[in-house]
Amino acid sequence: MTNAALVPLMTDHYEFTMVNAALADGSADRSCVFEVFARRLPTGRRYGVVAGIGRLVELLAAYRFDDADVDYLLSAGVVDERTARWLRAYRFSGDVDCYAEGELYFPGSPILTVTGGFAECVLLETLVLSVLNHDSAIASAAARMVTAARGRPIIEMGSRRTHEHSAIAAARAAYLAGFSTTSNVAAGRAYAIPTAGTSAHAFTLLHADEPTAFASQVETMGTDTTLLVDTYDISQGIRNAIAAAGPRLRAIRIDSGDLDVMAQQSRDLLDSLGANDTKIVVSGDLDEYAIATLAAAPVDVYGAGTAVVTGSAAPTANLVYKLVEVDGAPVVKRSENKATVGGRKTAVRRHKPTGTVTEEVVVSQGVPEPMPGDQALQVPLLRGGEPVENLPGLKDSRALLRQRLISIPWDGLKLSPGDACVPVVMR
Repeated sequence: MTNAALVPLMTDHYEFTMVNAALADGSADRSCVFEVFARRLPTGRRYGVVAGIGRLVELLAAYRFDDADVDYLLSAGVVDERTARWLRAYRFSGDVDCYAEGELYFPGSPILTVTGGFAECVLLETLVLSVLNHDSAIASAAARMVTAARGRPIIEMGSRRTHEHSAIAAARAAYLAGFSTTSNVAAGRAYAIPTAGTSAHAFTLLHADEPTAFASQVETMGTDTTLLVDTYDISQGIRNAIAAAGPRLRAIRIDSGDLDVMAQQSRDLLDSLGANDTKIVVSGDLDEYAIATLAAAPVDVYGAGTAVVTGSAAPTANLVYKLVEVDGAPVVKRSENKATVGGRKTAVRRHKPTGTVTEEVVVSQGVPEPMPGDQALQVPLLRGGEPVENLPGLKDSRALLRQRLISIPWDGLKLSPGDACVPVVMR
C-alpha cells in the first residue's frame, strides 16, 4: 500500500478515541476553534518561516475515508460502529485561516486557525502538524543558508539523507526559501522546481582513469556540464577537466577537503588554464555556518544536503495544535510550562515608516486597534471545507519570503544565537 493511500489514516490513535467519545456524548458537533502556534523558536533562531501551506490545502480538501480505511479501523478496534458510520460520510466542512506561505512567524504567532465541529477538527491535528512542522523547519533552515550565501545560488541535494517522500517536501520548502534548484527530479515534476545535477565519484571510478571518464561526460553532455574533480587529486582533476572540455567548461565541483583553501587554489589554477569563466561548485555537509565561512572564497554555487533536509539541527518547528475556543467562549490549558491563551486570535504586524517591522500584536477575541502601517497576517485558506480561489503559488510564496526578510530588523539575519527579532505582544 502506498503512502498516498494511507493519508486518511495519518493521524494518531487518540484522535479516534476522542471522536468515539464525543459522538457518544453528543459533543462532536460543538463549535470549536483550534490554533497552530510555536511556544518558542529553536534555540538561537531569530525567526521562523511558514511553509507547507500549499501541500496542506490539497491534503485537507481531499481528506476522506474509504471503505478499506474504515474496515481496518473497525477490525483493529480503533473505532466503534457509530464512529465508523460517521467516518464513511466524513468531509471537513469547516474554515481554515492561516499566515500565508512564505510569511515569517514568531513565538505565539497564530499561524493557522481551524474552525468547525470538534470531531471534524480534532481529527486533522496530526496531519496538520506533520506537514507544517516538517516544511517550516526545512524552510527556516534553508532561509538562513540563503542569507549566508549572499546571493550565490544553492542547490538542494539532500534526497539521500531523508525519507523518500520527505525529500520531495524538503526540496519544495528549500526552493520556497530561496534555493535555486533541487537535485530531486520528482520535486521538479511535482512543483515545477528547476533541477540540477553533476555526477558522482562512481562514474569516474567506473572508467579506466579520470580523463576517460571526463571525456565520456563531455562527449555526451557537451561543455555545459559540471565535472567532479576530487576523486583523486584535485589539481590534476582540474587539468584533466579542462583538457577534456576546454576553457569553456561550465563548472567543476569539489566535494571534499578544506573548501576555502581548495576553492582559492582551484580558481587560480582554472584562471591559469584560461578557464576564467568556469564556475566552482562546492558541496560536502554544508550548513549555514559553513556557507558563511566561505563568503570570501571564490565559490560560485553551493550544494547543501544533509543540513537542509534535517532543518540544520532543528528538524521540527515545534508547532502545536490547541483548542482555544468552544461555542464562542475561550478555553485555557493551564499545564505548567504548556499553558495556552484562550480565544480566537487576530494578529497584525506593525512597521516603522521605513518599512521595518517593530512588533507583532496578537489580540484574543477581538481585533487590534488599527495603526498606520499595520499588516494583517491571517488570510483565508478553506471555506466550508473547500480551498478559496486564487491561492498563491510556490513562486508567489518565494517572493513573499524575500520581501519579509528585508522588512525585519537587521539583527534578525544574524547567524549568531539570539532571541526572536520581532516581539509578539499578546493583548
